[in-house]
Amino acid sequence: MFRIKKLDIFIAKQFLLLFAGTFFICQFVLMMQFLWRYVDDLIGKGLSLTVLAQFFWYMGLMLLPQALPLAILLSSLIAFGNLGESSELTAIKAAGISLMQAMRSLIVITLIITGISFYFQDVIGPEANKSFGQLLLSMKQKSPEVEIPEGIFYDGIPNCNLYVQKKDMETGKLYGIMIYRQNGSYEDHAIILADSGMLQSTAEKKHLLLTLYSGEWFENMRSQDIAGSANVPYRRETFSHKRIVLDFDGDFNLADVSGIAASAKAKSIRKIYHDLDSIREFNDSVAHAFYGEGQYMTYKKPQIEKKDSLKAVAAAAKESVDFDSIFGKLKAEEKQRVVKDAAEHARAAQMDLEIKSEYSEMLNRNERLHELEALGKITLALSCVIFFFIGAPLGAIIRKGGLGVPVIVSVLVFIVFYIFDNTGFRMARADEWTVAFGRWIGTAVLTPIAVFFTYKANNDSVVFNIDLYKNLAMRMLGLRMKRNITRKEVIIEDPRYAEDRQKLVEINEKVDTYTQEHKLLRWPNPIKVFFRPGDDHDIAEINEVLEETVENLSYSKDKIILSELNNIPIMATHAHTRPFVRKWLNIVTGLILPLGIFFYFRMLRFRFRLHRDLKNLRQASDNIIARIDEKFI
Repeated sequence: MFRIKKLDIFIAKQFLLLFAGTFFICQFVLMMQFLWRYVDDLIGKGLSLTVLAQFFWYMGLMLLPQALPLAILLSSLIAFGNLGESSELTAIKAAGISLMQAMRSLIVITLIITGISFYFQDVIGPEANKSFGQLLLSMKQKSPEVEIPEGIFYDGIPNCNLYVQKKDMETGKLYGIMIYRQNGSYEDHAIILADSGMLQSTAEKKHLLLTLYSGEWFENMRSQDIAGSANVPYRRETFSHKRIVLDFDGDFNLADVSGIAASAKAKSIRKIYHDLDSIREFNDSVAHAFYGEGQYMTYKKPQIEKKDSLKAVAAAAKESVDFDSIFGKLKAEEKQRVVKDAAEHARAAQMDLEIKSEYSEMLNRNERLHELEALGKITLALSCVIFFFIGAPLGAIIRKGGLGVPVIVSVLVFIVFYIFDNTGFRMARADEWTVAFGRWIGTAVLTPIAVFFTYKANNDSVVFNIDLYKNLAMRMLGLRMKRNITRKEVIIEDPRYAEDRQKLVEINEKVDTYTQEHKLLRWPNPIKVFFRPGDDHDIAEINEVLEETVENLSYSKDKIILSELNNIPIMATHAHTRPFVRKWLNIVTGLILPLGIFFYFRMLRFRFRLHRDLKNLRQASDNIIARIDEKFI
């Protein structure tokens, strides 16, 4: 039975405080990133604070489900990182409480947040998307505020380009005015020049009143052109004072919401699956109609087989038409007309097929968008649980609190999830992947990672030990560390030089014998390498005695001996005989030819290196023996 304990309250309180702060940070970052997409639709429109407040409110409701997983990831990382950094997590484990038991209160909280996320996406999200889409469409349709710049043409007024040479900011008077006004067709336009003028908005904000002084009006009157006449009526007018009314809607009016309501984002899961039946039925009917039209337009030539009777052959011959012979009997002018008509029919058929293809793709795309949106509500809610089981174990492993390492790790994990999720969505939308695969790929990638981190953290396994991975990489690449023996600051007992000298003499004898018996510079038989036991007990014995002697002599105060000890190489004891210690791995590697060739040459490299190491060992050992004979014996 689940009983609330003080530890659960303590961890839950820390998590909730961090979650509240990180949620607002994530929400703010996502809103700013989202705002940049529509900043051009907001600037210069003269929108009121009420409209802007509604814009940000609906935006916040839309982005709330996306901010929840990221906030859970970051807050769980910081919470358990703080517990690990302050050794509180160690005390919890020392008391016999496992990591999963410590996380149980947060698991319940995360499940509640997951339910809230799904509720927002299924109930509040569709209405927020609908209202946001309506508001955004209204902003795009709203005419901009008249902010006439100097020295460039301003096209913010419908059917009019206005150029102002200079503008008086105090009086609002314009100087050096040029207006290019298009009334109807491209040829029916007017050019107006004026020395100065004033621009004012009418009371109802539906028109602009432009008052011009000392100017000229040039206008083509194409609409009044007489049919068949080559002359175009032209009008020129000189004026000292003239007023022009320009269309300009300065009010903010909400757009029609009927088109936005049909979008998949403006529907709940129940509504989506209800509409999918109608969408699929309509798509099938369109496909059948297009197929029937294609069958009707396709010309089928009668097929004649050997078993057909003479009567059937004669009937088929009557139905078939030799178009080439008929075309050859036509006159040159008729041939040109026939070719022209055929080309026009071909172009019309091609255009018809292209239109049908685009329409069919639009219908299929609408169906896929509905399926993607329905699955997306589920995957985004489940990402809260997945991100928790990534963040909490990682915080327990890394044991770093604050906003440093947790923020970096959170951003990296979220980027990985975003790349896979966004790529899957785009590929599924383009019908390159299936809808289910495209929508679940991000969850499928992060779920094993969450399981792995949770398992490692619960068992106190080493995951981010840099030295461990460094040593593993060096072993795989055949690299090794060099000896770094320095003089000890405190030496209780001097080495037993006589015994160490005798051991070095024996090692030299064994090295000479080993070098004669094992031809290291020869290429070994691949069968023996991969399919037969190849343990080299001789070199293992030599290395064991050597390391014991080096350890004993490392307590020497003599600089020459310490220097020669650093010249003794660290030897590999089995890599020169076979690739792996386990026999079955060697057999599998030998059967896979490309992999076997790689490891065979790797083994050769270790043989050549062992030959060089034994030579260096022999030389360093002789120098140490000589130094011991000279100074200590």
